[in-house]
Amino acid sequence: MTRYFLRRSIYGLLVMLGVLVVVFFLFQGFGDPSRLIMGQRADAATQENIRKELYLDQPLWKQFVYYLDDLSPIGIHSRKEIAEKGLRGLFVGGETRIGIKWPYLRRSYQTKRDVGEILMEALPGTIVLAVAAMIIATLFGVLLGVLAALKKNTWMDSSAIFVSVLGISVPSFFMGIIIAYVFGFLLGPYTGLHITGRLFDTDPFSGRQLQLANLILPAITLGIRPMAIIAQLTRGALLDELDKDYIRTAYAKGLGGRTVVWRHGLRNALNPVITAVTGWFAELLAGAFFAEYIFGWHGIGKVTVDALEKLDFPVVMGSVLITSFFFILIGLLADLLYGWVDPRVAIT
Repeated sequence: MTRYFLRRSIYGLLVMLGVLVVVFFLFQGFGDPSRLIMGQRADAATQENIRKELYLDQPLWKQFVYYLDDLSPIGIHSRKEIAEKGLRGLFVGGETRIGIKWPYLRRSYQTKRDVGEILMEALPGTIVLAVAAMIIATLFGVLLGVLAALKKNTWMDSSAIFVSVLGISVPSFFMGIIIAYVFGFLLGPYTGLHITGRLFDTDPFSGRQLQLANLILPAITLGIRPMAIIAQLTRGALLDELDKDYIRTAYAKGLGGRTVVWRHGLRNALNPVITAVTGWFAELLAGAFFAEYIFGWHGIGKVTVDALEKLDFPVVMGSVLITSFFFILIGLLADLLYGWVDPRVAIT
């Protein structure tokens, strides 16, 4: 297992390096950051200072090396850089110091704030939204799939298949607009739900308040497509398991149908479901852009879209890198879940 995790960690680092290269050369050189920061009226001296601060006066390969040094957990920086950038970590040395540090994603062109701080403020909102959507998708998807498998070739089975196909076919952004309009606008006075809202609202009298009702509509919007896929996977996998010899043996020993289905058949049928759950959870973290924007939900998706509108590329680049990191991390956790759910799966 140690060799496996070491191999997967090296693979993850290589993937992150590839993403970093693509992100850097995709956005670097697009527009003039000095003008994006200071506006069109900035004087030549100010622009030159900004270009020097961002290493834009250096060759492109050297700019990439500096960017890699900023992002790397192990970096080499001068005392002045450490102070100006506010690098956090443990450094040793003289004027030029080497140290272990938090990755530095640079500063926003628009707000001058550290990109890492901006994204860390938005990340909890995206994680809460993705977790809520995945819980909805998993619970209803598994129940719908089990119902369809147990009622095979009946109207319940046909209805479950129809619902799942409809959920897969409709794009999330279109579904979000429909759900927001119907339940947040037309039926808003009856449902008590709003089109836009955050997880926490600030009231001038009562202070910061948790608003879980604002989570319902965006979570349902994000959860519909994975729910449909989970339902189909659960149905197919459970039907395969119910035809196997050990199921017939369990019935022959006198076990009840509920015990056989839920404790034996479903557990062994969960591997493809876990693949869908973990894959879609990473997808939701990355793909919540439209839902967050439509519902005004404060998360990485909305922050990234706002940054794109303002050409705030450091925020966009940081968002892509953080999302890629979560893809890799969740993929590793998925392999652990395989071994826990199905001991037949060996991690080597």
